[in-house]
Amino acid sequence: MSGRQKVDEVLNKAKSVIFGQDDLLDSIMAALVCEGHLLIEGMPGLGKTLSVSVMAKLCDLSFKRIQFTPDLLPSDLIGTMIYSQKTEQFTTKFGPIFTQLLLADEINRSPAKVQAALLEAMAEKQVTIGENTHKLTSPFVVLATQNPIEQEGTYPLPEAQVDRFMLKVVIDYPRLAEEQIIMRQNLTGDYSSVNPVISTEQIIRARKMVDEVYMDEKIEKYILDIIFATRYPDKYKLPQLKDLISFGASPRGSINLAKAAKCYAFIKRRGYVIPEDVRAVVFDVLRHRIGITYEAEAENITSVDIINAIINEIEVP
Repeated sequence: MSGRQKVDEVLNKAKSVIFGQDDLLDSIMAALVCEGHLLIEGMPGLGKTLSVSVMAKLCDLSFKRIQFTPDLLPSDLIGTMIYSQKTEQFTTKFGPIFTQLLLADEINRSPAKVQAALLEAMAEKQVTIGENTHKLTSPFVVLATQNPIEQEGTYPLPEAQVDRFMLKVVIDYPRLAEEQIIMRQNLTGDYSSVNPVISTEQIIRARKMVDEVYMDEKIEKYILDIIFATRYPDKYKLPQLKDLISFGASPRGSINLAKAAKCYAFIKRRGYVIPEDVRAVVFDVLRHRIGITYEAEAENITSVDIINAIINEIEVP
């Protein structure tokens, strides 16, 4: 069975267990295949943690969950050096970050020093404890959940950290019919049918297939036009956005937009990228990479509104 068929099988199985969050499951699969990190925002109780847990089982990945709290320390996350009086030597106690799939639950409830401890792991797939640097197992993917900033006891994530997330998805309440199924399923509590469907080797094989998806130079130019329009809107006939954007997308934005578009084409069973693939993923890739000004906030304009204006103006190849 090909890598694409295996990915389809994982998604079909996940959607038969988790109802009302199809977009979230697609995004988790994209993050795993591309080995990119995913930020999930939504109100408590929408199945964010359950979705990640089910996908970890289906993909047969080592999985650890950390509940982020205001009193969490960096050593609770990455580990520490412990001195043994018996051997008179220091030994390394590895933290829960040493896994393949890390669920950082309610990541925006922890202080900045804990966020900083994640930066090296997310960017370089390694962790430094004491004087030693330890490589993390591949694939290593951080799936972080956060409650909306308006919730009590939450803090905005630093821009440097947010930019390291390949995608940010915002999930909403399920529809009535979907919630009825969710209610019935949770009364029985039956998740015993969740067994591994794809192996680590097959995920890596699927990643290589995504890399081979063809992207024409015109599509590359389309992606770069979108990214540059977030930085220099007046050069793209969007002068009305200049006072609304405090900073545009970084080069990680163009890299991840290209990766995500390729992955979307792969999931849709195509060996090449079309403009619709870019438009399908542009909001999840850029919504957390565009800073808005106080003026935009005063007018209730969001980064999603800005992205909408940009993709409506940029010429489609």
